[in-house]
Amino acid sequence: MICPWSVAAAAVALLLLSPGENQMVRVSAQPTKTRCAAGVVDTCGDVGVPYPFGIDGGSCSFLPGFNLTCDRTKQPHRLFLGDGSHLQVTEISLANYTVRVLNGVGTVNFTFAGHNDSTAKWAGVGVGQDDGPYIVSEEHNQLVVTGCNIMASLLGNSGSNVIIGCSSFCSITDWWGADPIVHSGAGGACSGLGCCDVNITIGRPSYDLQLRWLDWDHNYDDLLPIAVRIAERGWFDGMSTKLLRKNSRSAVPVPVVLEWAVASVHKPPTPVDVNSTCPKDPARSECRSSNSFCRNIANMYRSGYVCKCDDGYQGNPYLTGGCQDIDECSLPGKCFGECTNTPGNYSCRCPRGARGNPYTKDGCIKFPLVLDRGG
Repeated sequence: MICPWSVAAAAVALLLLSPGENQMVRVSAQPTKTRCAAGVVDTCGDVGVPYPFGIDGGSCSFLPGFNLTCDRTKQPHRLFLGDGSHLQVTEISLANYTVRVLNGVGTVNFTFAGHNDSTAKWAGVGVGQDDGPYIVSEEHNQLVVTGCNIMASLLGNSGSNVIIGCSSFCSITDWWGADPIVHSGAGGACSGLGCCDVNITIGRPSYDLQLRWLDWDHNYDDLLPIAVRIAERGWFDGMSTKLLRKNSRSAVPVPVVLEWAVASVHKPPTPVDVNSTCPKDPARSECRSSNSFCRNIANMYRSGYVCKCDDGYQGNPYLTGGCQDIDECSLPGKCFGECTNTPGNYSCRCPRGARGNPYTKDGCIKFPLVLDRGG
């Protein structure tokens, strides 16, 4: 696909400047990629890359921080976050402002820090990305811990503010004669026996972690693999049988859902400016479709905004003409009578000679024509 290049204007500007000025701006005279038209996206493998995202070296531009890298050295091609991190992008959603990735590192690697403590950092999005567009989604992810008699805590980067944590135990009899119970066998539920999981409550681009052994003698460290993961909710339920085996030491890619925002800033909004992340000047907003609106995004870590298509429209709100009317009349289950599509909406009524509810199947009931025979 080919997108227009803005070269002519830069060349004319150079001719109007003095020689000294030419040297200062010569770098900016390089061709500048523009946004691709609505409905046109770059692809990598089977993943579409819609604006504001873009591939380095691709045909379409991207907003700062939304660059992706396509590895074409293998089949199928694989898409990665940023300049080629270990986070493989498998899905991008404009409507939900999320990116689903596979964390190739999998488990967190801890550094021994004492008799019963270890520390580590989860830097999936990348250290130093405090004002980048991505954070771990609070709605879609959890902390998952496996092992015997350990406690893992998720911390902010200061290492002192505890965000969330959980503990995993292996049940031991008073006589120490029988083998410990390491899992409940209750359908993979991690309630604290052999593993535990807890929903992440504060989304961040990175976390500090602390692992604490509750058994100082480390009697049963080898019964189960000790591992700490940040993972998409529900993922471990389907993997628990495999990952709770004694000799399970293989690295397994872990799915994580990231949320993104435009103009993301590491600054939780105060009650005064909670609605100020959308630009007051519409010309400065990235919401370019005439059928779109700006939505403020904020959590306890950052603030920013995203663009959404108006009700009754779908597509890419970041592009001129990107939000297109939905033809509700072509959708199953919308109308069981006479349907008329309108911009952003539709109308549905029973056919002439029938009454009832046209929005439900068999909701319109025909009435026989009654003739007035007079006197």
